[in-house]
Amino acid sequence: MTGTGSGTSLGEGPVREGPFRVGLVGYGLAGSVFHAPLIAATEGLTLDTVVTSNVDRQQQARDEFPDVRIATTPDELWPRADELDLIVIASPNKTHVPIATAALKAGLPVVVDKPIAGTAAEARELAALAEERGLLLSVFQNRRWDNDFLTLQKLISEGDLGDVYRFESRFERWRPQLKGGWRESGDPAEVGGLLYDLGSHVVDQALVLFGPAATVYAESDVRRAGAEADDDTFFAITHTNGVRSHLYVSATTAQLGPRFRTLGSKAGYVKHGLDPQEAALRDGERPVAGREKEWGVEPEELWGRVGSGESPVTGGGTPVPTLPGAYPAYYAAVAAALSGTGENPVTALEAAAALDVLEAARRSARENVTVTL
Repeated sequence: MTGTGSGTSLGEGPVREGPFRVGLVGYGLAGSVFHAPLIAATEGLTLDTVVTSNVDRQQQARDEFPDVRIATTPDELWPRADELDLIVIASPNKTHVPIATAALKAGLPVVVDKPIAGTAAEARELAALAEERGLLLSVFQNRRWDNDFLTLQKLISEGDLGDVYRFESRFERWRPQLKGGWRESGDPAEVGGLLYDLGSHVVDQALVLFGPAATVYAESDVRRAGAEADDDTFFAITHTNGVRSHLYVSATTAQLGPRFRTLGSKAGYVKHGLDPQEAALRDGERPVAGREKEWGVEPEELWGRVGSGESPVTGGGTPVPTLPGAYPAYYAAVAAALSGTGENPVTALEAAAALDVLEAARRSARENVTVTL
């Protein structure tokens, strides 16, 4: 196997040919809605085994992928590691580190859903293990391939906004009733709450756009009756280059704000609404190889606007076509990395930097201080 946990080029070793056989651990929301369909749609990857102890989910996997093999626990995979080329971990957050560790020790490259771990130290330990074994360790930060994020990256890189001063990012929902499950648990071992769930996305995006964080300030609350974990959190990052990111994640927002409001020296970009790919996957739609331009497209009425001096709500600014979302690009990059012809699309060390921010935010909210990184 060729690969790395640190993100260096994977093209230095021999080129390997696929298809690469994938073992998918977990078939809940992440496994069945995101990972399995995207793996199946990627040239060079084949979904070989799904690991779930839930009988209904086992049947669901068989119905959706008739040739798939079923295992009830990850431990069933390690004795036949030579039959697999990649392990994808889409199980609950608290299992990410132990399963990734076992897979790497079994000689298998790994993709881990975000957050890769509960702490930055654990993420760096996994990165070191992957580096030691010469194996790919990648983190599924799919929202780097959201349509609005790709569009914003393009606007910034082409100078349409000038020098960016402030970046506002909101991942807000209106879910006044608890859904239950580990994501809402207050047990620190579960690594639940919105800070680590949606916060993993907004922090990663901010760091990709504007680089390392210098300071972090946060306010975090538990709003809903019976809730145990944070469900309404704001945090502010001052990046080392001076850009300020204001990030909101909430399940208790009765009126949703813009997904992005990015303000620069020349103009601002305001975009409402969520990328359509998750909704499409939930509805059973699937990306098809060779027809990528048809995937992740949103209607013109949802395009964001670029302008200055007037609110987009009152018609200010110019509509900017939103680039198509591209979740399939992540696994295409993973396949290239496994073959030795490409690089790790999201490294564990990048994920560790985001976890540094999340840990600082948790401390800031708890102690009412600004944390310097």
